[in-house]
Amino acid sequence: MPIFEYVCKECQHQFEALVYGKEKAACPKCQSKKLEPQLSVFAVSAKGNSAPAMNAGPCGSCGSPDGPGSCAWKN
Repeated sequence: MPIFEYVCKECQHQFEALVYGKEKAACPKCQSKKLEPQLSVFAVSAKGNSAPAMNAGPCGSCGSPDGPGSCAWKN
């Protein structure tokens, strides 16, 4: 299931949405479907000990050096 990042053109709210099939995302704040897709960063997970530990890098939304999930933006 792909997760897409959007900015609402009506209220400027930034959010992520799971989009199934041909569904269209809507802003969770104002329900508008006028959305601007954003460039999204993805993560890869390796099972087992065969892959060396890697730093995930900065948050794709705010650039926080603490990595994904630690977004410094106040939504």
